[in-house]
Amino acid sequence: MKKILLIEDEEPIRRVLIRILEEENKNYLITECEDGKAGLSSLNKEDFDLVLCDIKMPKMDGIEVLQRARESGVNVPFIMLTGHGNISTAVEAMKSGAHDFISKPPDLNRLLTAVRNALQIKNLVSENKNLKKRIAKKYRMIGASDQIHIIHDLIEKVAPTDARVLITGENGTGKELVAHHLHQKSNRSDSPFVEVNCAAIPSELIESELFGHLKGAFTSAIKDRPGRFETANGGTLFLDEVADMSLAAQAKVLRALQESKIQRVGGDKDIVVDVRVIAATNKNLKNEIEEGRFREDLYHRLAVIPIEVPPLKDRKKDIPLLVDYFVEKLIEEQGFDLKSFSNEAIDQLMDYPWTGNIRELRNVVERLMILGSNPITAEDIQKFAAKPNF
Repeated sequence: MKKILLIEDEEPIRRVLIRILEEENKNYLITECEDGKAGLSSLNKEDFDLVLCDIKMPKMDGIEVLQRARESGVNVPFIMLTGHGNISTAVEAMKSGAHDFISKPPDLNRLLTAVRNALQIKNLVSENKNLKKRIAKKYRMIGASDQIHIIHDLIEKVAPTDARVLITGENGTGKELVAHHLHQKSNRSDSPFVEVNCAAIPSELIESELFGHLKGAFTSAIKDRPGRFETANGGTLFLDEVADMSLAAQAKVLRALQESKIQRVGGDKDIVVDVRVIAATNKNLKNEIEEGRFREDLYHRLAVIPIEVPPLKDRKKDIPLLVDYFVEKLIEEQGFDLKSFSNEAIDQLMDYPWTGNIRELRNVVERLMILGSNPITAEDIQKFAAKPNF
């Protein structure tokens, strides 16, 4: 059922609108109020999918209802109803956040189209919020160690800025999680987060992937294609494993960072881009610079704010929390039966040398959930954690 609040002081118009809406869709549940004050009270007590609100009403006009609703955090779409002589007022309502306005007496097709569009937008907004919640849950940073608190503090300070960040750390430590958190807490969070794994793209294709290409630029370029810099415009570009990028591509990335401009492969036209770049690597870039495999000037452009993610062996305090988190995820995603870990089993996991870091721990927890007893014991850890014999 879609819940619609109708705020209109003229009863004949209310009757007409209710009849039109009910004939359009039997799933519309309509609540009617005869003045703005009563309408605002209903909005504060109940959730609605849409508000149809007259502008000129006694006690409180529609503009004030809209403004007060927005001030109290009510983000439901408003369609304002206005007489022909009040178009300027309707425009004011749009500036205050109304979705649309309808002249009275309402045109049937115009009204129903506006209602459908507003409800569709409401659905999209709800889906977007749910998606963001799922993404935020997927990329949670689990831990209570001092090292994790330091990283959280850095993220809080750095995220609202456009400063470039270089994230370093061993494989499996969670560098991607840091990048996602920086984006989610930034002013660009409603814009794209585009990830490029530089190690997974052949060196001859990395420039096309980053900067796009024109049709005919090379054999397989059958049409124009934007690159990741353009796709991320207004948002964040995450260059994972940046040390694996070719020197030629590094030179072009450096120019993009210096001038906020790119050129597609095969083209000579500058394309202006507004992108925040976050980079990550598991390599020691200073060693890579000494060996001539990484440009020092690019390093200084990328490492405005360096964040080092510690290996799991240096934050063993977080292992019990991570185990609980992975158990919860495996139950939710794969339908595993709940299993607990004995204290001795947790002690064994905390003593284990996690060369694969958090990624390895996650795999071990999954293996134990499948093969271990319930509760999972220290013997299960010895049998299945390090070198499973099957």
